Amino acid sequence: MAEEAKSTEEIQAAANDIRKRILRFALDRNGCYLTQACSSAEIVSTLFLRSLKFNPSIGDRHAQPFPGVPSRDNMDYPKGWYYYGELTPDRDRLFVSCCHYAAVIYCALVEAGRMDEDALDKFNVDGWNMEMIGAEHSPGFENTAGSLGQTVSIAAGVAHAYKMEGKPGRIFCMLSDGELQEGQDWECFDLASYLKLDNFTVIADINHQQLEGWTKDCVDIEPLDKRFEAFGWKVLRINGHDIDAIDRAVQTPHPMQPMVILCDTNPAQGIPLLEDMVPKHFVRIPADKKDAFEAFYAQM
Repeated sequence: MAEEAKSTEEIQAAANDIRKRILRFALDRNGCYLTQACSSAEIVSTLFLRSLKFNPSIGDRHAQPFPGVPSRDNMDYPKGWYYYGELTPDRDRLFVSCCHYAAVIYCALVEAGRMDEDALDKFNVDGWNMEMIGAEHSPGFENTAGSLGQTVSIAAGVAHAYKMEGKPGRIFCMLSDGELQEGQDWECFDLASYLKLDNFTVIADINHQQLEGWTKDCVDIEPLDKRFEAFGWKVLRINGHDIDAIDRAVQTPHPMQPMVILCDTNPAQGIPLLEDMVPKHFVRIPADKKDAFEAFYAQM
């Protein structure tokens, strides 16, 4: 469990705060991945504040300068996993595939007391580690990612290694539904089932949208529950805004099977002014709506 598991009310307050912070980013910085914050805030808050077992953070509480792309001669930089604490065999590990959710992860680290609020001042500022697209040097990210299927394969490989070495820690991978159009994901899902990776859980934010629009109008991937079952996975489908349901799902035993938690979510959850703008992968607040969004922000 988290260092001090929080109540449902405290987790909901953190989720609301995440949305508020990221709406501020969108208003001040000519846009942000706001609908992803709306859809995933309860998921990420529950993972950080109740469901996952992390060690005390060994990451710096403030934003850190980042000298540039790592090279063979430049590997001495803070790693994103530091914020989950020392890598002991029993600690859970969270791999974030949906790297455009970086702002959500940073805000969750603040809500969990693993970073100071002033770190967010450097969000998407050149030369700092608080980038809009997460990478291995970004707080909360184990690896450089992208919604192309690589991260789930990395996470499954780690889960396989843990099984072989007898380590008790659980391995989690968070992704979103647009990524499930990638073939590499399904190759991984097939192998994870074959290897009986019952220490491996995929948590999917099913917000029903992707870059080009509604997922069903691009490449319809439903019924996801039946597809995962056909691949031999334990499947749970829940309301991704129900904090207690998220926690119950994460704690569900799944012997001899990997597990997927399909979290159905609303990309306008908590900010109803977005309802007539979704689907929207990246949100820039239109000039004629900015006053309305500012007024909504003020009363959040």
